[in-house]
Amino acid sequence: MPEKFIVPQFIEKEDKILGPITVRQFLISLGAVLVIFIEYKILLFVYFVFAALLTAGVAGTFAFVKVNGQPFHIFFLNFLQTSLRPKLRVWSREPLDGDLRAFMKAEAQTAPPRPVIKERPHSTHLRELALTVNTGGVYQPDEEV
Repeated sequence: MPEKFIVPQFIEKEDKILGPITVRQFLISLGAVLVIFIEYKILLFVYFVFAALLTAGVAGTFAFVKVNGQPFHIFFLNFLQTSLRPKLRVWSREPLDGDLRAFMKAEAQTAPPRPVIKERPHSTHLRELALTVNTGGVYQPDEEV
């Protein structure tokens, strides 16, 4: 009889620690409060207000905003990756000369010798096809022009 296992459910749901606030949201908010405190100690009051509003806005966005059901930091990382990648992808069919020479040299060194077949007068095309399949395509029958 097969064993029964309990499959975890709701694995994408974050654990809540303070009411509706998750661990991630709490840590982002805690970091924002620390940054705002440092700004308060360093800056003049007028500059502090501007910097604190900016810091609180960025922290609130990263902590509480969701885009398409995903946390904002996931959306932001995806946006950065998409923005930094080239917009146009071009495939160049022509290999570089150095690559082509290296490939030809390696091919010449690793190519196994072609098997020699003694022809019988009654050999058929089927025998040549079978030999081609059995040798993995190494043997290629000579085609007469």
